[in-house]
Amino acid sequence: MKIDKFVIAIIITVIAAYIYPDLGKGESAQVLNTLSSIGISLIFFFYGLKLSPQQIKIGLKNWKLHLLIQATTFIVFPLIVLTTYPLITEDNKALWLAFMFLAALPSTVSSSVVMVSIAKGNIPAAIFNASISGLIGVILTPLWIGLFMTSTGTDYSLIEVYQKLLLEILAPVILGLLLRRFLGAFALKHSKKITLFDKSVILLIIYKSFSKSFLDRIFENLSPLKLLAVLAVAILIFWIVYFFIGFIAKRFHFSIEDQITAQFCGTKKSLVHGTVFSKILFQNASFLGIILLPIMMFHAFQIVAISVIAAKHSRRDL
Repeated sequence: MKIDKFVIAIIITVIAAYIYPDLGKGESAQVLNTLSSIGISLIFFFYGLKLSPQQIKIGLKNWKLHLLIQATTFIVFPLIVLTTYPLITEDNKALWLAFMFLAALPSTVSSSVVMVSIAKGNIPAAIFNASISGLIGVILTPLWIGLFMTSTGTDYSLIEVYQKLLLEILAPVILGLLLRRFLGAFALKHSKKITLFDKSVILLIIYKSFSKSFLDRIFENLSPLKLLAVLAVAILIFWIVYFFIGFIAKRFHFSIEDQITAQFCGTKKSLVHGTVFSKILFQNASFLGIILLPIMMFHAFQIVAISVIAAKHSRRDL
């Protein structure tokens, strides 16, 4: 198994933020904030350029599969975390909110489609669900988080959040869709470079978030044992959802291709949306580094787990 280069880059970025966090304060922090805002808008502009209305139209036919994936992404995931709500204490409030944030996030586009393709699953359905998930998340993720933000002492205005999401995410997506007929081929041709740009913006946001958290000494009470516990819980949530989807898919008599697509897309959570949404929803709160911890660990594990499962499926006869 090759270690994903982006996961390595994330680890290096967090270490850099720990060793040299000063770029996360003062005027340099404002510059990073401006650059990340511009980068976010460009990410979703390119997303709009690559979003195919034809694929979405084709994908609408398989509604049972789509309903299972989206219900798992935005209802089952949050409900799993919600069952632990009575266990919240003052010490673990931010960490619990970080897991709720992970649970409320949309699916990721590129890796879902790639892994479904390797596993010989339903590729058009994967494209449809991964694409539509991000748009649904713009509406549902802030709603889920808004239910619990009042207890953190952070200012949280749904109207302000939706204004920022509209300006930084939805408007660029719509502009990309409108310009798709002119620039769509260009975006597909330079897809690898655009992906590299996307990841660079994410690393910038991660650096800024963690540098602020290190400066504010947020991680001082987070022991190595607690970090291992965060990873263990992230892995546990992944497997609960994976087997739940498999059980439901069999009850509905899905084909093996549709089951693969449901399990791969339904267990994915987008690190891109996670870093972008965290910047908007939590407005650069000092505990932003903790908010991103579960999604980064979940992202790393899901890549490894789904890669192994996809490789196993790829060897079957069609």
